[in-house]
Amino acid sequence: MTLLKKITGAALALSLGAGTALAQDPTFFRIGTGSAGGTYFPIGGTIANGISAPPGSRPCDEGGQCGVPGLIAIAQSTTASVFNNTAVQNGELEAGMAAADVTRSMYMGSGKFDGKPHEKLRIVANLYPEDLHLVMPKGTSIDSLADLEGKRVGIAQAGSGTQVAVLQMLEKWGITRDNIDEAELNNSQSAERLADGQLDAYFYAAGWPVSAMVQLATTKGMELHSFTDEDLATINEAVPAYIPSTIPANVYEGIDYEVKTPAVSALLVVSSDLDEELVYGITKALWNDNTRKLLDNGHAKGKQITPDTALDGVEALGVPLHPGAEKFYKEAGLLE
Repeated sequence: MTLLKKITGAALALSLGAGTALAQDPTFFRIGTGSAGGTYFPIGGTIANGISAPPGSRPCDEGGQCGVPGLIAIAQSTTASVFNNTAVQNGELEAGMAAADVTRSMYMGSGKFDGKPHEKLRIVANLYPEDLHLVMPKGTSIDSLADLEGKRVGIAQAGSGTQVAVLQMLEKWGITRDNIDEAELNNSQSAERLADGQLDAYFYAAGWPVSAMVQLATTKGMELHSFTDEDLATINEAVPAYIPSTIPANVYEGIDYEVKTPAVSALLVVSSDLDEELVYGITKALWNDNTRKLLDNGHAKGKQITPDTALDGVEALGVPLHPGAEKFYKEAGLLE
């Protein structure tokens, strides 16, 4: 039975008004995230916890969960942005975390997705910036991306927003799949290969600190490439959703220097097929005090997920808000 058949807007509104999890069938809500070694997975798990309130659980005002009554949200590890958006479009996931640039291209059917618009994609919130990490073995460096020619380079896994963006960036320096020995690996696999000497460098866009890189830095050691201002401008021209950002010094052991790098926003995306009241309830639960505590005490990026930044860049992106999310933001005075 599909999600929409299992819970109607009227039933949800009634349960929200009652404020208790009465006799209900559980409603499962799947959130596509990323690999276990990245940032999407732990953040997605925190969000799933915050918006859930399984049938029979204690009411929020009695110390129970403060999510949508009857909802059981589950964070699923996936290959990230492209996979998640495709699965949301096809009804195989109820929600997904995805990079802004990929979401825009897929919604509009542009770039790599030319002629294949994913018109059902809708935004719930802008979450946090994902900084591009260009990771190299300890003691190594490059002057520019052109130096990667002929090297063994991890370009992230197929189905990830990182890979789509990185290939667009590399072209600006004359680097393609034809003149590097590319490896399509997730973050954890890339870190392991780099540590074993099987990669010369790898790319991954994620909110710092990234667990797989924390482990790499504390065991084998690593370096991060810091881009010049001119390089960042070139990257922004190639992939407009990637804007200049900074990874502070000492985020990772041994990286005692500030790293200039491009970053893209991570979004929470759902399908236009989802009921307005359901998404309204999920958005409201995302920004309640209980979820705030979970975000603040979880992954470091959780502190950057705030209602004040939830709409940053969304209008310019050209991908609509879901009407349920829009309703919440208007009621909260965050949207006119």
